[in-house]
Amino acid sequence: MSEQLPEQDDPATAGPQTQEERVDVVAASRRQLLMGGAIAASAIVSIRPALANTAASVLNCSIPVPDQGRTGAFIAPNGQVVPAGTPGAFPSGRSFTGDQVRQAMRGRPLPGASYDQNQAYLNYIRRLQSGTSGFTCYASLQMPR
Repeated sequence: MSEQLPEQDDPATAGPQTQEERVDVVAASRRQLLMGGAIAASAIVSIRPALANTAASVLNCSIPVPDQGRTGAFIAPNGQVVPAGTPGAFPSGRSFTGDQVRQAMRGRPLPGASYDQNQAYLNYIRRLQSGTSGFTCYASLQMPR
């Protein structure tokens, strides 16, 4: 009851593929490869601007020193938040952009900070933990591009 379709010919009775049939198969596979490449290229073109926007937003994000919940406290040289008036600690209540922090981590000073303040503020930023204001911005600065 089963009818054989032309593609299901018995291999014993089928002759070898002709040169023309082999060329058609190769051309079809090349077309598929080119279509796949075109799809991949369009994906890259659409993803690249998104990555550029992400890089720009990382540089414009804000890192408050300290976070809003501890405004008015001082920053100790080791980066810990201490009560206001603690000897050797620095006043805080400042906010730095991601770009300013990135440059400071490469050796440039934070704007308006002395060398010791700069070190204390960077130590505070390095100690940021998840859930603290500014952590996401700092974590984004750490990701390779």
